[in-house]
Amino acid sequence: MTNKEIHIIGGGLAGAEAAWQAANIGIPVILHEMRPVRKTDAHKTDNLAELVCSNSFRSDDYEYNAVGLMHEEMRLCNSLIMQMAEKAKVPAGGALAVDRNIFSKEVTKALTEHSLISIQREEITSIPPSQWDNVIIATGPLTSPSLADAIKEIGGEEHLSFYDAIAPVIYKDSINFDTAWLQSRYDKGDGADYINCPMNKEQYEIFIDELKNAEYGLFKDWEMINFPEDDKTSYFDGCMPIEVMAERGKDTLRFGPMKPVGLTNPNSKEQPYAVVQLRQDNKSGTLYNMVGFQTKMKYGEQTRIFRTIPGLEKAEFARLGGLHKNTFINSPKLLDNRLRMKAMPNLRFAGQISGCEGYVESAAMGLISGIMAAYEKLGKEIPLPPPTTAIGAMINHITTGADSKTFQPMNINFGLFSELPKELATEEYTNKHGKIKRKKLKGMDRKKSYTSRAIKDFKQWKMNL
Repeated sequence: MTNKEIHIIGGGLAGAEAAWQAANIGIPVILHEMRPVRKTDAHKTDNLAELVCSNSFRSDDYEYNAVGLMHEEMRLCNSLIMQMAEKAKVPAGGALAVDRNIFSKEVTKALTEHSLISIQREEITSIPPSQWDNVIIATGPLTSPSLADAIKEIGGEEHLSFYDAIAPVIYKDSINFDTAWLQSRYDKGDGADYINCPMNKEQYEIFIDELKNAEYGLFKDWEMINFPEDDKTSYFDGCMPIEVMAERGKDTLRFGPMKPVGLTNPNSKEQPYAVVQLRQDNKSGTLYNMVGFQTKMKYGEQTRIFRTIPGLEKAEFARLGGLHKNTFINSPKLLDNRLRMKAMPNLRFAGQISGCEGYVESAAMGLISGIMAAYEKLGKEIPLPPPTTAIGAMINHITTGADSKTFQPMNINFGLFSELPKELATEEYTNKHGKIKRKKLKGMDRKKSYTSRAIKDFKQWKMNL
């Protein structure tokens, strides 16, 4: 191995995207993936970019949604993840969801066939040798303990952990459609992309009581954190277990993943008090996952309680829910604005270990890290995407924008973007006296202003590479 290559450790979404970007710029890449040499408790296959939680990349609306905007920016960079997501796409309303098996197989095939990418199946247990002068660590939420300890030793900071969650998956043909019905909330997408299971008030309240009184499994050794005994397990709000949400108040779920708004039950004149939604999980449409139903309940309890949901009385489960550990570094303190370790600049971090949250955000950080690493090899330091863009805003957050003392991973959202200037944040109107005034844009108009600016600025950044 020489210093001609970029070494990427980890073949998840971030590592796969980083390898693709660097190789397409013309730099040889060695992608190190520990599976199947060392397996994890969450992965089921040896494929690269395997999706272990949801099969959704969330909203694909680039005009009004920050996640959809990030999709579009990635597409403008010939993203491998976006290309393969399109190939493996399944119906999901306004979201981008995939058949996870087709998706990971297509990503693996594309990387294996690339002439400048070499895939080595091996576990990297320590900080790479000095002759590896350009390294991207993209080991994700299940970083091996030995490598995590080595990273911790260099950074001088304890790495932090939280728990990601897996929702149950149900066979469609076991769902009772005399009770359940197909409809997207507000009829988005094709209008029938979700299966809906309604509850009246009594059924909902019984369900909440069952969640609160259920038996829950203990965390496995590989999931445990060395927190002081008086500390509680830390959950990321975007993957909150259903039982934790239920403990926060009896109506929390009804105003969260079980909200009944935007839906009309064709099987009953009664307006649902709460609704459980299921989203298609594979291309053939035989599997559906329970939206927002991540849980640590014991398997027997999950089967018993979830079968009390109207329409799921005879549900057969292809997979039951669970939680797994996620590991990330205190990136605002440890990384520079090019995602390099301040204490060892030949190491660059990408994906969830760098402190972002979510499939899309992880892949986007892999994308930009691969581009930056490749141009660095060519002796060129490119400008960063501006913080007016989704990718630029996420880089800014995880490197300089967040407080290192209270840092937690975050999904992309408009709150991370640079503020809109007055001319974009307001619009003219004529008051009752005939004078021209300006008023603040709100709601969808304000979001559109953010995205229009972002697309324009990102295209300009891309042209300057």
